[in-house]
Amino acid sequence: VQLQASGGGLVQAGESLRLSCSGSGLTLDAFGIGWFRKAPGKEREWVSYMGSRDGVRDYADSVVGRFTISEDVAENTDYLQMNSLKPEDTAVYYCQAEGLGYDIWGQGTQVTVSS
Repeated sequence: VQLQASGGGLVQAGESLRLSCSGSGLTLDAFGIGWFRKAPGKEREWVSYMGSRDGVRDYADSVVGRFTISEDVAENTDYLQMNSLKPEDTAVYYCQAEGLGYDIWGQGTQVTVSS
């Protein structure tokens, strides 16, 4: 059972990135999927969440209107579309699958936004 986040990179302010969270050994739409980020010297921050089955979505105030969480059931992959990126979005981003008694974290992917 494994999650893998990918899609990070170095971009300029105002540009976009799409992060992917792929599942191996688990069906992601059976889990609530969360995205978190950790910037150097800061606490881990919750970014977004999509509920299992019902698809209810929620966002941190710092990203609402810029980030969109989605899921491709056929690909067993969740996405975090990040638009209008800001330097303060720079962090390592992690995805998490929770539910059914599990709490699974993927390896992070680095997002760096230059000004």
